[in-house]
Amino acid sequence: MKRLFITGLSLAGFLILTACGNSANNKSISSLTGTVKVDGSSTVFPITEAVAEEFGKIYPKVRVTVGISGTGGGFKKYVIGETDINDASRPIKGSEIKKATENGIEFIELPIAFDGLSVVVNRANNWVDQLTVAELNLIWKAGSHVQQWSDIRPEWPSKPIHLFGPGTDSGTFDYFTEAINGKAQSCRSDFSKSEDDNVLVQGIAGDRYALGFFGFAYYQENTDKLKVVPIDGGKGPVAPSVTTINDGSYQPLSRPIFIYVKPESAKREEVRTFVNFYLDHAPELVGEVGYVALPTEAYDHDRLRFKDVKTGSLFSGKETIGLKIEDILKAG
Repeated sequence: MKRLFITGLSLAGFLILTACGNSANNKSISSLTGTVKVDGSSTVFPITEAVAEEFGKIYPKVRVTVGISGTGGGFKKYVIGETDINDASRPIKGSEIKKATENGIEFIELPIAFDGLSVVVNRANNWVDQLTVAELNLIWKAGSHVQQWSDIRPEWPSKPIHLFGPGTDSGTFDYFTEAINGKAQSCRSDFSKSEDDNVLVQGIAGDRYALGFFGFAYYQENTDKLKVVPIDGGKGPVAPSVTTINDGSYQPLSRPIFIYVKPESAKREEVRTFVNFYLDHAPELVGEVGYVALPTEAYDHDRLRFKDVKTGSLFSGKETIGLKIEDILKAG
């Protein structure tokens, strides 16, 4: 996966400051210690991993651990106080808020990028050029009778269709099933599941008759192994790209992704510094790992929300299918 190293003006400015004899500041940076525990979405993982790598170059004594338990799996740990930050590819659920409240755990919700769920097939698949939302529903709905490609369109091969998708603890699974099947978690069960999107990539790349879905970054990193399928949401087929995700034309599979920060953890200097570093560098790093950065105003909004310790959710329980970037700025 392509990586951005902090270069140019930002690093130059840092070097100038240190070279000018700001020894107190340099000592403060080098002496910062502690641990930041992050878990959650495998979709958000590439962004957080990239931030953690760059953060570690400046704050080498701070240990940042980043797990991939899935959005739901990560929230299970977060709401009982096991982690400082949860990566989430969907808003926190009401049941998770209830559990957090019972345990005295609060959260600061920070949208950090936009993603377009990508439906992909093997590069050797030469019959699929696009799919409609209705066809995706036919394939993935609970009780689906689709077993062969020809069950979708009769002119397609009479060969078994092998399905791959995120595990049921994944926010990507929740979002996809709600957008395509009308209800989160409503889905056929006979598909290969993994919370690790790299496992899904490998499965689809090795099987001519496979079809699956995951975050845009994992497709971007594997264009030599996978073929993306344009989706017709009612206005003609559109493929996911930075442009179509950004302008809202890739529907209904575009969505915001988040980090959730525990206010109690943010009282620790290493966590507070990491989150501020995250928000400062997300605009650059998000694009480098294959996602769509939010507008500058959205990150400014995040910084104020974090600085003022504004807890609670602006998105939980609200319709996020088809949410556009500008909607984030209106959320409050």
